[in-house]
Amino acid sequence: MKKLMFLIGGIALFVGIADMPYVYYLRLRWFVCILGAYGAISSFGKRDITWGWALAAIALIFNPIAKFYLEKQMWQIIELVSGIIFCTYSRKA
Repeated sequence: MKKLMFLIGGIALFVGIADMPYVYYLRLRWFVCILGAYGAISSFGKRDITWGWALAAIALIFNPIAKFYLEKQMWQIIELVSGIIFCTYSRKA
């Protein structure tokens, strides 16, 4: 189940690279933030510090409460890198 959730998160991030409605990005922020925080806590619990910090950074960047306001091109790069990290983590989880 954990592998599937991170794979879905990675795919959702890749879809976010395209031009989507605003509500998609609102939901994507919540989903990625929660999933990133869960993965970070899980990784730190397993003493996997590298994955823990990577996923914690993603959770922080996609935090829906204290938002980062960036240009579309920067978000596309962040979504691409985050999607790759989520898909890679889904194979490890």
